[in-house]
Amino acid sequence: MKGMHEFLDTTDLPWQNVDGHPGVTERVLSAAPGDPGELTRLARWAPGLDTSEAGVIRHEYYEEVYLLDGELHDLTLGATFTAGYYASRPPGMPHGPYRTATGCTMLEIRYWPTSSE
Repeated sequence: MKGMHEFLDTTDLPWQNVDGHPGVTERVLSAAPGDPGELTRLARWAPGLDTSEAGVIRHEYYEEVYLLDGELHDLTLGATFTAGYYASRPPGMPHGPYRTATGCTMLEIRYWPTSSE
């Protein structure tokens, strides 16, 4: 279960490196300890970040992403997304890889499917 906060000042949270993902930092807003599928965070991708080496991404949890600033280019779709774009991905949906020339910041929300799904 994610932690509970009543209007947390996110500027008080440090940007932390994401293990195994050079060029990605995060401010974890709420998370279930030890559970990568229960997470709300701000993620910041450095200018020039390219995830081509990782290939297409799939995971078993729902993921919602809202771009706050910068740009994100989807190499599979051949499309660039900017602030205000939103993605909602069900478990197993292929996405990426990505590249960002300018860097970007996004709000990311992850959660598990309910037992009836």
